[in-house]
Amino acid sequence: QAMIVESGGGLVQPGGSLRLSCAASRIYFSAYTMTWYRQAPGKQREFVARITPGTNTYYANSVKGRFAISRDNSRSTVYLQMNSLKPEDTAVYYCNANHTRGVYWGQGTQVTVSS
Repeated sequence: QAMIVESGGGLVQPGGSLRLSCAASRIYFSAYTMTWYRQAPGKQREFVARITPGTNTYYANSVKGRFAISRDNSRSTVYLQMNSLKPEDTAVYYCNANHTRGVYWGQGTQVTVSS
């Protein structure tokens, strides 16, 4: 069974930065499209950023220019570099691995932006 594990969340002040990591195991990582989603309290889960096997990247308008997604296939890991964080970025961030062979989710990592 595939495993997806997020890490790197925490408490940060507005304007600060965090880098989230998502480590995958037991999948052919380089073939998967990897996506970050987030869910704030009382809200629906929403798309944040995506990177394809060919390293094409896509971003939600709300994070464009502040967040950057990247992948290291040698480590089976995808990253989300988050800069200029705002209180509205507070949410649980989830990593998703998607391929015709299967779709897998991690348990999430909490990001709190507060002074």
